[in-house]
Amino acid sequence: MPSASLRDRLLKLMSQPDYTSLNKSELARRLEIPSNDRPKLRKTLQQLEEEGLIVAGRKGRYESTETEAGQLRGSIKFQPNGHAWFFPDAANPENVATGHDLEKLSRIFTPRRDTGNALDGDRVLVSLREPKISPNQFRRNRQTGGIPEDEEPETHAIVEKILERRSGKLVGIYQGGGKKGWVKADDSAYEGSIELIGDSTARQGQIVVVQIENWQHKTPHGRVIEVLGWPGDAGVDIMSIIHRNGIRTSFPDDVLDAARAIPDEVDPEEVKKREDWRDRLVITIDPADAKDHDDAIWVEKTKNGWKLAVHIADVSHYVKPRTPLDVEAAKRGNSTYLVDRVIPMLPVELSNGLCSLKPDVDRLTKCAVMEVNRQGKVIKSRFCNAVIHSQAKLSYEQAQTILDGGKPPKGSYPGLEEMVREAWNMASKVRARRFKDGALDLEMKEIRVKLGEDGRASHIENVEHTASHQLIEECMLLANENVARILKLRNKPAIYRIHEDPDFGRLQDYGETAAAFGYDFGDLTNKAHIQKLLDAAKGKPDEHAIKVGLLKSLKRAAYSPDPLGHYGLSKGDYCHFTSPIRRYADLVVHRALQPFLDNPPKQADRNPSQAELTELARHISDTERASSDAENESKQIKLLEYLEDTIKSDKAVVFEGLITEVRAMGLMVEATDISTRGVIKREDLPGGGPWRFEASQARLTGPGGRQYQMGQRIKMEVANINHERRFVDFCIAGEKRTSSPKDDRRPRGRRSEKPSGRTTSKGAKKKTASKRTGTRKNSSRRRRS
Repeated sequence: MPSASLRDRLLKLMSQPDYTSLNKSELARRLEIPSNDRPKLRKTLQQLEEEGLIVAGRKGRYESTETEAGQLRGSIKFQPNGHAWFFPDAANPENVATGHDLEKLSRIFTPRRDTGNALDGDRVLVSLREPKISPNQFRRNRQTGGIPEDEEPETHAIVEKILERRSGKLVGIYQGGGKKGWVKADDSAYEGSIELIGDSTARQGQIVVVQIENWQHKTPHGRVIEVLGWPGDAGVDIMSIIHRNGIRTSFPDDVLDAARAIPDEVDPEEVKKREDWRDRLVITIDPADAKDHDDAIWVEKTKNGWKLAVHIADVSHYVKPRTPLDVEAAKRGNSTYLVDRVIPMLPVELSNGLCSLKPDVDRLTKCAVMEVNRQGKVIKSRFCNAVIHSQAKLSYEQAQTILDGGKPPKGSYPGLEEMVREAWNMASKVRARRFKDGALDLEMKEIRVKLGEDGRASHIENVEHTASHQLIEECMLLANENVARILKLRNKPAIYRIHEDPDFGRLQDYGETAAAFGYDFGDLTNKAHIQKLLDAAKGKPDEHAIKVGLLKSLKRAAYSPDPLGHYGLSKGDYCHFTSPIRRYADLVVHRALQPFLDNPPKQADRNPSQAELTELARHISDTERASSDAENESKQIKLLEYLEDTIKSDKAVVFEGLITEVRAMGLMVEATDISTRGVIKREDLPGGGPWRFEASQARLTGPGGRQYQMGQRIKMEVANINHERRFVDFCIAGEKRTSSPKDDRRPRGRRSEKPSGRTTSKGAKKKTASKRTGTRKNSSRRRRS
């Protein structure tokens, strides 16, 4: 029998509130178990697991299963104001056993005071607290000015225990010196200081990364593991974002060695086993600066419609399950596209080299061949391993020139012009059919922040998504749908891309927002009525506000081992198949598809079990969320950098504005041409006299009968930037301001002995709504669902 004392020590350790999941070696070190007693530890852990008192999670890390009734497991994501959202694991059996409606509670608000010692991205155990007021009362309180901090409109979560740290890292400003040093955290998840263990080469005022070692009475102790530099130095802001979001930047040596050991050219023996498409007009269409080409297409007009071949880089041929390359790719989950750099899922030897479908070289692919009728419906599909020799690498701009009646690039392959136009003829039919079947048009206006040589924002440009973008998008959607269909029909375990139906209550709240803008929204449980509303707003200044409002009312797209369908795309079968260079989910799908190819490999790759897929789907949903947040944050800080420079400009920079909400404290506004929200404070309104808030009319009235109300268009200038809250104070263009708010700008490029780190106030009362991915992920690289 295992030692009772060891058993008790293990259970006591795992029941502590600050316990995070540990593996066998870490448990042995924590409990100071000598090496000759390690077999006893393993036996005790095995017995406790068999009794159901503990469970082994990812990477063999153990945690207690003892929870109070109704407690949920999941991940936590912090907002800039210090509040957070909790995302329960929908497929977790223990969560399901609680009886909670996990569809309705797909995300749960967590006030700053109830986040405990959690850091961004941690896996946590929470209990739930029911709302003290109704959602309608909450909205009325907000309109009349101010919401008590202890009142939330919905059920909210209280963090009871940390189950697993995502990274355990914090970024902050180094202070003190030697062994007496500490770091003032610059993180929405933690607002205090970190006491340092050991020496550091950092100088006072520099930004550093701290690895948390332990918590003592809620005060963390940590060790400086990297000095990023001085506030304002080029690249320091982006590196801070990378570390805050736990994104892996460097590859281990064994992963790099494995990538470099792969030959630079395709194996001729492998070519003999595949369908040969090298003599066909297979082309890529991508952004002009793209280096990792996942996909290529071939289209041919037929008697009854078209034949489409979608070729996808065959990463699964080079990256085998459980190898160092595969393990690292799974940890990363996806590539991350920041404003100034790409952090790839695979080493560049593969992502930009042998796996990239470059022109004029042989490349291995997984191919989906589909027959599309004249109405845009796929009537037949098959799949195969193939080899291609891409005949053309077109940018979106070059493809659009062809669609607009222009000529293809000089020296292009014969027939290129005709095929591109025929591909659009097919794609336009497919697209029309998709929207007729209930897909929502959630195309969002996108901006790109361009950087100068010094790494600072130099200007902003709008990203135009034209027919050439839609052409490729429709081809990829068809391939994703048809691969998902065969996997589901053959009952093959895989990972699906899902977007669950929205909660009716949130749609009703959205309807009230639309009505405030003057729109008749009808029955929002009917997707045709939602699309009618989107169409009514198209091209108007409030279009972005209407779409953002809808996205906030929808659930977030995610990965799942269950084929639950995609609400936004209106597809019952959907997965991610078309980007295995930058998404691990696609690599899993490629492996699952192998038995159903026309020319399957002699030995198919190992397929994960259903339990493994459940955990993997949760993990890559988390890594996608972290990457998306990092991408958005990198764009936002550079956008604020640009807007801050407009304040200093000799010539006033005027933005088109829309009033999205009127409150007692002022106007909530959106600069529609740059998709940026902010506020015009009541005391900053022009006229030199008092302004009266009329809640019933949702307006402010002032001197001389002037008034501002929801939905009104205005001209605005940037007045001030709040870097703590990542928020913009605007003022009415051309009007003299009546107050001079405190300048909140951070020092730029100044090596100050005084730290300029950001902290988050516990007294923050407003929730910042997180952006939802809905059906698509915005990326300066491409938009492919």
